[in-house]
Amino acid sequence: MTEHEPDNPLGAAERDIIALGIATASIILLVGTGGTVMPQVMAVLTGDGDAPNVILVNALLLNIALVIFGWRRYRELTREIEERRRAEARARLLAATDPLTGCLNRRSMFEATEELRARAAIRGEAIVYCMIDLDNFKQINDMHGHTAGDAVLVMLCERVRALLPREARLARLGGDEFAFVMPFPAGHADRVDDLVIRLFESLAQPFRMPELTVDLTLSIGLAADHDADGTIGPVVDAATLMHRADMALYHAKKQGRNRYFWFEPSMESELRFRNQLETGIRRGLARGEFVPFYEQQVDLDTGALVGFEMLARWRSPQLGLISPEIFVPIAEEIGLINEMSERLIEQALADAREWDDRLTLSVNISPVQLRDPWFAQRILKKLVAAGFPPQRLEIEITESCLHENIGLVRSMIMSLRNQGVQIALHDFGTGYSSLEQLRSLPFDRIKIDRSFVSELKAPGGSSRLVEAIVSLGRGLDLPLTAEGVEDEEILKALKSMGRLKAQGYFYGLPEDSEAVRTRLRAAGMLTGNGGAGVPATRKAGEDAQALHRIARP
Repeated sequence: MTEHEPDNPLGAAERDIIALGIATASIILLVGTGGTVMPQVMAVLTGDGDAPNVILVNALLLNIALVIFGWRRYRELTREIEERRRAEARARLLAATDPLTGCLNRRSMFEATEELRARAAIRGEAIVYCMIDLDNFKQINDMHGHTAGDAVLVMLCERVRALLPREARLARLGGDEFAFVMPFPAGHADRVDDLVIRLFESLAQPFRMPELTVDLTLSIGLAADHDADGTIGPVVDAATLMHRADMALYHAKKQGRNRYFWFEPSMESELRFRNQLETGIRRGLARGEFVPFYEQQVDLDTGALVGFEMLARWRSPQLGLISPEIFVPIAEEIGLINEMSERLIEQALADAREWDDRLTLSVNISPVQLRDPWFAQRILKKLVAAGFPPQRLEIEITESCLHENIGLVRSMIMSLRNQGVQIALHDFGTGYSSLEQLRSLPFDRIKIDRSFVSELKAPGGSSRLVEAIVSLGRGLDLPLTAEGVEDEEILKALKSMGRLKAQGYFYGLPEDSEAVRTRLRAAGMLTGNGGAGVPATRKAGEDAQALHRIARP
């Protein structure tokens, strides 16, 4: 980046009138008095004259002293000016660059982009703005410390610089987010693609340090000021380029990370809708728009209803009924999943308290919630507040939770199971759980993922994988639940594999609390309603007293 010399605020110091006046007057007086005194001094030395005038001699010595003073003052001013210039240059450098990596910072990157864009426009070239974000870089800092993380960032910048052309500008925008901007021939975006591919290959190599080796992946978003065919549309300034590259980066992360995308206009509409969803989620949570729905769980052998799984739904006044696949990932990202889930669990416990005592309630827990070391205690407190027997609650966790902090997860599982809460491994087969984890972690049930169960639907569909999971559960003495039972063929195939619990649309769509209450009332399965279920008041009271002791702060 070209640096422009600012107006020099030291002009007054460089033109120190006092010092200059003293030095000038001293030189003039020195010449005058010296011209008079020096011949007299020489005459005295040769014995041809009288002693010089004392006043003139004193004046000469004073002039000499003033000249020396003026010279020293000039040297001091010169030194001070140089030091201040170096300090200003250092301040400008710190203001424009990242002190760790030496890259430009966000503010100076904006200026560099505008400058490069103007030069490229004169030459008829296009420019591309590339935004880079490291995937899960926080884990490196958490596991190995910020010193190791800083070392990785420095090495990363060195690798990127080695690949960029001379005119490119590299910046660290903050944290683990970087960007570079560079010109390229209009209509030849493939050259940028080639560079990005080489960038992925370079950064895929391990980052080796004296005591450890780190692997990382990255996501990249690209935006250019020309269309793909080289034509230029409306003027695209630096701010627009940065914004578009950021949207492309968000799209790359959403698509699974470790990849790159060019900006497309549809991304802007998608991001705008995403922002509307975020706003709606925040507002809806405050207004109580998130409600529990319930999916039936049935014993395959008898066909008897044995429980429900609670499923979250969003009753949006603007968008209608929204499934959790849409809003749960967003709630996790914006940090609202804990509050949302806990409110839903409280409502579900209140609803299930009216059901027959033989019916269980299953609740699926987000991996984000299991990062909280106090999660188990909060669940127990909610059981106390609702007066709900812990033996009727089943907590479902996914396999991905087992790899973030296995020690913490094991501790929470044990805390809940010790009070009678059942623990199920959800979506089994889609993650990375090992046989050792299944053997060592105290699960009470395995849930077969619907993607495996759905394979039984096709004519001649393979059942080997489901049979293997069933055999594994039998060998570990773990009951199983099959998700995604949608038709008679799947039901028939599952019945041939042994005793299972099943759920799916074959038994009906998930229903809200009122519909469930109506269903159970008709079946005589509401407590206090003359049905088959008889409330175990004394047992529930004993459970509540025990939980009060455990869940106490």
